Amino acid sequence: MDIEREMLVEIAVSVGAVATFIVALLIVGSSNGGSGLSSTGAVELIGVVFGFILLMSGVGIFLDRR
Repeated sequence: MDIEREMLVEIAVSVGAVATFIVALLIVGSSNGGSGLSSTGAVELIGVVFGFILLMSGVGIFLDRR
């Protein structure tokens, strides 16, 4: 299976962005863990999801303009 270099870059950047999202979720969950999620943790979680949306939008624009 021969994959072009451009496709490998797209895969690596996308996997890196998703890994960053997962790590951010784990950090928010562990710092606000316990029996439930506090209101501060919920706001942080929404921020992580919003940041992920912005990150993936930026990645898409970056990869499209390359």
